[in-house]
Amino acid sequence: MNCISGSMLLTCLTMIACTACEAPAAGTDAGTTSPDYAVLYTIAPDPGSTAVAVGMDVEQTRGQLRELSFEFDASKISQFEADGMLDVRDNTVYWQPDTTGGKLRWHVRPSNKRNDGGYDALLNKQWGIFRAEDIIPRARARTLKDANSITRMRFDLPSGWSAISEYSSINDPMEVVIPARRFDQPQGWIAVGELGVRRETIAGTRITVAAPQGQAVRRMDMLALLNWTLPELISVLPDALSRLTIISAGDPMWRGGLSAPSSIFIHADRPLISENATSTLVHEVVHVAFDIKAAEGFDWIVEGLAEYYSLELLQRGGAITTRRYNRALESQEQWALESGTLCGVDSSGATTALSVTIFRDLDREIRSKSKGSFSLDNLVARLSGSGTETALAELRAAAAELLGESPATLRDDNLPGCQKFALLPEA
Repeated sequence: MNCISGSMLLTCLTMIACTACEAPAAGTDAGTTSPDYAVLYTIAPDPGSTAVAVGMDVEQTRGQLRELSFEFDASKISQFEADGMLDVRDNTVYWQPDTTGGKLRWHVRPSNKRNDGGYDALLNKQWGIFRAEDIIPRARARTLKDANSITRMRFDLPSGWSAISEYSSINDPMEVVIPARRFDQPQGWIAVGELGVRRETIAGTRITVAAPQGQAVRRMDMLALLNWTLPELISVLPDALSRLTIISAGDPMWRGGLSAPSSIFIHADRPLISENATSTLVHEVVHVAFDIKAAEGFDWIVEGLAEYYSLELLQRGGAITTRRYNRALESQEQWALESGTLCGVDSSGATTALSVTIFRDLDREIRSKSKGSFSLDNLVARLSGSGTETALAELRAAAAELLGESPATLRDDNLPGCQKFALLPEA
């Protein structure tokens, strides 16, 4: 704006004043109309006491977060302190922060020993491996309408320690975004301590492999196996897998593999490819990538898919020959004879082998009846990341959409032990 002297001066000053009036002033409603509120989690492991101090700081402008509540294991979580109104009863926390926010604090002893003697969560004087869910209980948030959390997470670590999680460490604090939820909480595997880390990008997926230093973890071998199999897996998915975090360690951790959102744990002694040509590593990566949750009684669906595709991806990527792949399927078929049921039990061993043979047969049926237009890949793409629990009804429906009829492979007489469950009627 160009102002001149004389009679136009007053006009110019008036225009400038009016322009300034249109800009929102600091501290007015224009800066506080957002329905969102800020949450910062601070994770501070104390190797001396083998405990983790967890802090939750909330900043808000008009009481967007009315109440937070969660259940907890009193044998592991204690020492709750908070601003505002805090009520701890019957192993449940109820917290009402002030309208401008507040702080909630607690201590966790995350170590958890399984019945077989191994730990699926551990914090000792040298390092720690646990899930975010182990130290931050899943909570229910009562909020104003349309209020969403803007959640971040940071670590307060002993000197010389570092931390690896499923979240990018480029920013500190790290952003925690879960699109399907209005209240975001950190999730997935976490490793803390003096860590050895390898990073790589394969098929557009940013991969981190981390383990405590001094552990016999084959980080580069894991990356090499994923270089063969991950591109084949990505081609099946409807959406890209942006990040994958692999945490590993030896004893006294549990001697197996466990998946969590965008992350897995695998024991250092697990073979990358077993003598029966399956792979615990690829099995758990499939769980993460497919993100298919089993309804109660239908664990065989997710476990069978993960084991079947662990074989498929090894063969497709060239890590095993077609001859070895066929022999592995024959071995699974023989093992399946030892299983008497599918539904209603946790799937492992012979039961998972039986479900592998079912998915092999279902793939063949889909390919044959669609004249090669569809395969099991297409069915998986329909189920992947749906956010709903998958039972036999959903599996049958997805297959029927591809075939135009109910799949013969999934008839009751082919699924021992499933007749008592509510099933999708035959088309």
